[in-house]
Amino acid sequence: MQATVRLNGRVLWLSDSVDAMKRQLAGESLTRDEAGPLREQISTDEITPARACLAFDETLGDYVYVGLRCSEGADDPAGAFPVRPRAVREGGFVVSVSGMRRGKGSSREASPFAEWCAGIRIVIAESFERIYAQNCQNLGLLMSTDLTLAERLQAGDEVPIEVFLEDCDPLAEAIVRSGGLFSYTRRRLAGEVVPPTPSHAAGPMTYGEKIVARALGVPRVRAGDAVFVPADWRFSHEYVTPMAVSFLRHAFGDAAPDLHERASMLCFEDHLTHLEAVSADGGRPPALLDAARRLGAVQREFCAQHDLRLHGRAPGGGSEGICHALMLERYALPAQVVVGTDSHTPHCGAIGAFAFGVGATEMANAWLTADVRLAVPGTCLVHLHGKLPAGVGAKDLALHLLHLPYIRDGRAIGQVIEFAGQAVAHLSTDERATLTNMVAEIGGLTGLVAPDAETVRYLRERRGIDFEIAPWMSSDAQASYAHVIEIDCAGLEPMVASPGDPGNGLPLSRLSAPIAIDIAYGGSCTGSKRDDLRACHDVLAWGLAQGRRVADGVRFYLQYGSEDVRTWCEAQGYTEVFRAAGVTLLAPGCGACVNAGPGVSQTAGEVVISAQNRNFPGRSGPGQMWLGSPATVAASALAGYLVGFDQLRRDGFATHAGSAVRDGTARRGAPLPEGNRCRT
Repeated sequence: MQATVRLNGRVLWLSDSVDAMKRQLAGESLTRDEAGPLREQISTDEITPARACLAFDETLGDYVYVGLRCSEGADDPAGAFPVRPRAVREGGFVVSVSGMRRGKGSSREASPFAEWCAGIRIVIAESFERIYAQNCQNLGLLMSTDLTLAERLQAGDEVPIEVFLEDCDPLAEAIVRSGGLFSYTRRRLAGEVVPPTPSHAAGPMTYGEKIVARALGVPRVRAGDAVFVPADWRFSHEYVTPMAVSFLRHAFGDAAPDLHERASMLCFEDHLTHLEAVSADGGRPPALLDAARRLGAVQREFCAQHDLRLHGRAPGGGSEGICHALMLERYALPAQVVVGTDSHTPHCGAIGAFAFGVGATEMANAWLTADVRLAVPGTCLVHLHGKLPAGVGAKDLALHLLHLPYIRDGRAIGQVIEFAGQAVAHLSTDERATLTNMVAEIGGLTGLVAPDAETVRYLRERRGIDFEIAPWMSSDAQASYAHVIEIDCAGLEPMVASPGDPGNGLPLSRLSAPIAIDIAYGGSCTGSKRDDLRACHDVLAWGLAQGRRVADGVRFYLQYGSEDVRTWCEAQGYTEVFRAAGVTLLAPGCGACVNAGPGVSQTAGEVVISAQNRNFPGRSGPGQMWLGSPATVAASALAGYLVGFDQLRRDGFATHAGSAVRDGTARRGAPLPEGNRCRT
């Protein structure tokens, strides 16, 4: 690796100004001051929108930042997206600079890989999300949180390489100096390097630290230890597997080592199994569908070649289930280490598994070694006092958490989020999974609930396993925490998150007026479990008893998380209620949550209320997406506007004048004028 770095190209300031972005893309080099405010909290959906991720080769570089939305200077919604295909690649940029929390959301390594393919070699931001940062390191991209470095490079300074390694732990530094993870692994397999192993004396640990220590076979680990931890389960899905396969073949060719411990490797085809439906309705080009089919084909070929277990498409449409649902329903156990190529892998933390997401390079590497890189983080304890009020669920709690300054400002990035307290004891495993699943939106490494009587019940009733909780399976009283959040759950109420970010949470009661909706969606890994569908059923059954079905002009989609959930709903009689209420039922799969199934918006003016986990710009279509609990989604579908179930039962239905809502007098999605609200 070179000793110093000099600018051999241009700096791209990812500005929040449309004008500043257009000027840079047109060939003008701006200073930091000229660029204006930098975009913060840029998601991977903006770096590489879902449609771009159907490619897994160098063509990704053509589409980097095409989803970037700027809030300053846009004449219309379409004008807020100033980056066009190939603009970055053709602009000669080698440095990309942004604000805090760069790389939020998905674990897709397509984002930093697209930056690399477009010519970017250095990424600078006030702070980075964990998976994005690790993906950059694995690919060999240089990183820094010092924004003045971009100005120094623009001024012609030579910057010592050590400056870009200041934020790296020793293992990460060794990987970057090796030129990326595969280069390091090649040396590791040859015996040239040996990963570090902690050697601390026994002492108090959190539950998460205990899991890692036991997996490593050492008395103790502490925050800051950098290790390769053995994984009990490694899984991937068709959206990422082809890239991992491609990276592996490119790095090792025909000399690639054998896959290690194949019995603990799983693949799922769940993300794109509903793309055909929206391709037909939304006028998407056939080439897009062909690319999606190619992803599935590559994964199937890989699984057949290596005799790997594949949960694929279901005969009746959709998939056998979303990967996270099936991992919880069939595979993961308390205290196991689970890694998956998806940011919502912490889902399995609901039963006390140490589960976290990784990128394509990390997974391909884990196929060879059966372990995965981990910088042991600090733990944030979320202590939930009391009990959630009636009508308030785990999704409301998650949206409340995301709005707290400690989390909103990114101070929980990379931490283990441990949920404890009286309120947790009252939550079902399905509800706990909502909390641990949305640790991805918090930016944490994983979410954990220590196993208890509810865990034992779940494993016995759902999976036929008589699990015994070992005495060590909880945090020590003297364990050290990086931060503690105390929440009085009795004071919580139904929440929503306004369009643009899951952290835009606010209580429903604070909406100044009803917000009309076009689409309601209950699904995704976060919102398609048994308890989620039960909540929707209870709302819709009440509505039918009042003589109400889904409101005119609203399309309500419910999607099962797995075939197991669908079978259970049918046995409970829920399916009949769903159909009677006017719901469109969808076979299991991710679908709308990745902009690849019914429930997505088709125009910028459409308003969606969704039970999914994130609403970044363009995540599920061009419209305005609100997030809410399954009960809120169902109640809003009945009413035709955002409303909680308790409020709907208390206040009754409001009728909105259709012409006023739709002809521009009151913009769809904006608070309605008082005259358009009346009670029946």
